[in-house]
Parts: sequence; structure tokens; C-alpha cells
Amino acid sequence: MSFGQSIKHVFSNYATFQGRASRSEFWWWYLFTAIVSLILFIPAIPWYNEYVSASLNQIGDATQVLPAPSGLAILGLVLSTIFSLAVLVPTIAVAVRRLHDTDRSGWWLLLWLLCCFGIGAIILIILWILPSTPGPNRFGEGPAIAI
Repeated sequence: MSFGQSIKHVFSNYATFQGRASRSEFWWWYLFTAIVSLILFIPAIPWYNEYVSASLNQIGDATQVLPAPSGLAILGLVLSTIFSLAVLVPTIAVAVRRLHDTDRSGWWLLLWLLCCFGIGAIILIILWILPSTPGPNRFGEGPAIAI
């Protein structure tokens, strides 16, 4: 599945949690969301760097004022947030379908909440990397186009 096909397929199955998603569909979608999020966040990067630097320097000084975001930084933050909220449901849906493709329940996605040293995220990434179950499994036929 190509980059464009993947994005089109995920958006056309916006809230479909049933079925299966190939590795290519899943990883192209994540690349797309990462690129768009970064592009939308670019105007806020200078302010963010100042904010983090001031926050780190403020540890012993409670009177220091943190920098206020500029109008451009606010625009970047708002656009990035709106995009993230807009793709939240399809991102969860394609992640669940990818787990289905490895013959695992979508409930495995709750591992993301296991935040102790990022162990849940590491386990999920490993599961998403695993190859598809050949042929049909309990979640349906295999994806039409897989890698």
C-alpha cells in the first residue's frame, strides 16, 4: 500500500475498529500524522524552546516569569492541537486494526497506559512491527494490500 492509498484508506475507515490493517497502512499513517503535526507546530518552536529553558532555570526561583507565547506560537499550538484531535479516532482505529492483523485483540492498545519506563509503548511497537497473520484470522480476511 502506498503513502497516498494508506491515508485515503484510513480516512475512509475513520472510526472502523473491525477488520485488519497491513503494516504499510499503519506505518504510512503514522508517518503522515508525524509530518503534519511537526509542520503545524513549527511556528511554536522558538517559544517552546524559550519556555522549556525558562522552566528549567526556574526550579529554585519562584519569582521568574515564564515567557508568554506570541501570536504565531499560539497559531501553531492551536493548529497542531486541532489536527491531533481530528486524527485521534482514526489513529486509534488503525492501531486496533493493526493489532487485529497480528491476531490480537484491540484491547492490547490499553498497554499504552502502562507508562512505567515506556514499557507499554515498547510492547505495542513490537506488536505493530510483527508480520501479519497469513490468511484469515478471527478478525477477518487479511488486508488486500500488505507488505
